[in-house]
Amino acid sequence: MAGTAILGGLVWRVGTLVERRSESATAHTLLLNVPDWPGHEAGQHVDVRLTAPDGYSAVRSYSIANAADGNHLELTVEELADGEVSPYLAETVVPGDPLEVRGPIGGWFVWQPSQTEPVQLVAGGSGIVPLMAMIRARAQAKSTAPFRLLYSVRSPQSVIYGDELRERAAQEASLEVTFAYTRTAPEGWPERPRRVDAEIVAAAAFSPERKPSCYVCGPTPFVETAANLLIAAGHDPERIKTERFGPSGTAA
Repeated sequence: MAGTAILGGLVWRVGTLVERRSESATAHTLLLNVPDWPGHEAGQHVDVRLTAPDGYSAVRSYSIANAADGNHLELTVEELADGEVSPYLAETVVPGDPLEVRGPIGGWFVWQPSQTEPVQLVAGGSGIVPLMAMIRARAQAKSTAPFRLLYSVRSPQSVIYGDELRERAAQEASLEVTFAYTRTAPEGWPERPRRVDAEIVAAAAFSPERKPSCYVCGPTPFVETAANLLIAAGHDPERIKTERFGPSGTAA
């Protein structure tokens, strides 16, 4: 196995950037080829390490965006103006450049094709990334488990994977996608921009009686609010899994 061993059994592997594509005004997907990649489950993440010529290194965690596919790995990075790592990944790295990655990491916030119950996904901003991996993994496995996604974003320009989500929702009868805009809505949008609230959850989410597994990902305040709204609506707290991140972009 190629890579440098570290405590806990994970290793650093050197992947090669194959392509970088824009997903929104500030989000970019990096397509990597990682030799000897062991595979991953939808919902897991990796560490990315950048090392400067003087030896200084910085490590950040990013959710995996794609379903398992050999040595293929996709990471979607939200560029932060004051970030230490994300501007380099979003603007500077070019195809052919090496990138060190460690993973996959995490075994709790995952969806597996063996799950047949309804799945409720709730994303805030770039929290869509691990949930998109679940949607893609579901399609790859030809699963018929009912999926619903409630995706909260600031504006239409902030939507990540917008075209793909709309296309999948149109083609897959058991996948429903609801967008909730908090600041600016598209022209002609029937709802006023506002944060996700009980009314939005009631309209977009599965009813508690269907006992869905719920996955909530986004900034900490959003995740706490969304999880509390699901619980208030009658969902079993034991069936709600959360993943949160802060300004550094950790775990998303």
